[in-house]
Amino acid sequence: MAPSPLPQSVDAVETLLGAGNYVADRSLATALFLSLRLGRPLFLEGEAGVGKTEIAKVLSETLDRPLIRLQCYEGLDLASAVYEWNYSRQMLEIRLAEAGANADRKALEADLFSERFLIKRPILQALEAKDGAAPVLLIDELDRTDEPFEAFLLEVLSDFQVTIPEIGAIKAETPPLVVITSNRTREIHDAIKRRCFYYWVDYPDADRELAILKVKAPQAPDALSREIVGFVQTLRGLELFKNPGIAETLDWAQALTELDRLSLDPETINDTLGTILKYQDDIARIQGSEAAKILQEVKAGLAKGAAG
Repeated sequence: MAPSPLPQSVDAVETLLGAGNYVADRSLATALFLSLRLGRPLFLEGEAGVGKTEIAKVLSETLDRPLIRLQCYEGLDLASAVYEWNYSRQMLEIRLAEAGANADRKALEADLFSERFLIKRPILQALEAKDGAAPVLLIDELDRTDEPFEAFLLEVLSDFQVTIPEIGAIKAETPPLVVITSNRTREIHDAIKRRCFYYWVDYPDADRELAILKVKAPQAPDALSREIVGFVQTLRGLELFKNPGIAETLDWAQALTELDRLSLDPETINDTLGTILKYQDDIARIQGSEAAKILQEVKAGLAKGAAG
């Protein structure tokens, strides 16, 4: 199947994201449009759980392009991210050549470091797209890697190529659509950001979060969804150790629906806080009277809004 053409306007990007059930604001759609239109990587930074990774998944789905994901971690190196030589096959080739009577050592040496002995990892795979179908390359949680890996990425992000000493430069005929995410556990070097379009993915406001719930958790009753959004929005203003993200909001809505709840009550909140809060100190702070107080304020606010 041929890949879908890239969107030609910001409105088209909003439609594209909507087709993938992603509720985006106008500024995000604009940043994504410019990234796609001008062939620049998109650097998405923000707290965990706000939907950064999902953007790459939606692009892959709606544009009918393969998603190549590089999950970053501390100690990530070229052998895991880009390429490595297949040493076992090279040794086997050497032994077979030694067993032959007329082994050409120079030809053997050149052959050992050819592409047929190359194990291609995600970045190299993304640069070798076939049939003009540029894949979506997701470099996820770049802040988890070490700075030396960032330095290597500069060539990839600026020229869409990788230089292998034994072979030379391998350049993408059709550059991939690159999405980079960071949870900002550390600062990413300016040299990386200069090569990308940057966008900060923030927590959604109440209206957008409610719209996300309606799309992603349509089975949740409307009244329950409004209470969930109001409660979560209040939690984010309390400076917890880890604020709940959109992912946690969706998890909570699905959990409460499974429990057949039509509205929030203090007991249910206490029993399910672990769905939205992931640190015991945060749970201990909210459980009990604080949760009941927040719920009371949320219900009062919703009642006032309905009356107005």
